[in-house]
Amino acid sequence: MKYIDPHIHCVSRTTDDYLYMARAGVVAVTEPSFWAGYDRSSASSFADYFRHLTEVEPKRAARYGIQHYSWLCINAKEAEDVGLSREVIGLIPALLDNPHVLGVGEIGLNKNTRNEITVFEEQVDLAARHDQLILIHTPHLEDKHKGTAIISSILRNDPRIKPERVLIDHCEEHTMRMARDHGFWAGMTIYPVSKVTPQRAVDLMEVYGTKQLCVNSASDWGESGPQWLTDTLLEFRRRGHTEAEADEVFHNNPCRFMGQSPKWKVEAVGADG
Repeated sequence: MKYIDPHIHCVSRTTDDYLYMARAGVVAVTEPSFWAGYDRSSASSFADYFRHLTEVEPKRAARYGIQHYSWLCINAKEAEDVGLSREVIGLIPALLDNPHVLGVGEIGLNKNTRNEITVFEEQVDLAARHDQLILIHTPHLEDKHKGTAIISSILRNDPRIKPERVLIDHCEEHTMRMARDHGFWAGMTIYPVSKVTPQRAVDLMEVYGTKQLCVNSASDWGESGPQWLTDTLLEFRRRGHTEAEADEVFHNNPCRFMGQSPKWKVEAVGADG
């Protein structure tokens, strides 16, 4: 079957990862802007990074028959420097017309600091002014519930933001309901060291349902990989869910969310195809 990884950092992955994804059935990926493994020192570093996301990775993915899309922002891990963040934000409007750019992301919070909140609010404003989809990063572990609550409150109090155009990612057992109850899309990340395992992810699907839900690997420089998304699909099928149900979760749901951008060219499969 065909499926989509809605959140993966291909810049950190090897050619073998692309080859694996092509063999496993991945037909499209979206790559949010993220931390480089170190704090970048200038806006020019981000300009080069954005060029890599919008020019290099689409060509690299195309060699394996995979469509590549991206999201632009300054990530929460580097948002403590408000001055630098504003310089980076200033680079983004000129790039939003790129045919591979779906919106602003992954914005959010890391340690829930005042500076992070300031930069988050300014990037929400950027997305609202340019009518962009939004992809949200929620904090890790003990900071996640508080950070998700802050993010949700900011978004809900901005009348320009339509919840169905926002995906709150890295949801877990204690934040899934918060995202879903307010009408946002929820994302689950299969990253067993610091997020959820395939088994926990399928548990959550069986408890909360699969409407407005996207499942991803968020593979980056850590102990992660695109195979975890495949393992989740296999666990979903192992529990007796049909291939048609798997198509809905792992292919059509990403198409529904990303398809709110006219740049998204991947069509749904099956009954909705």
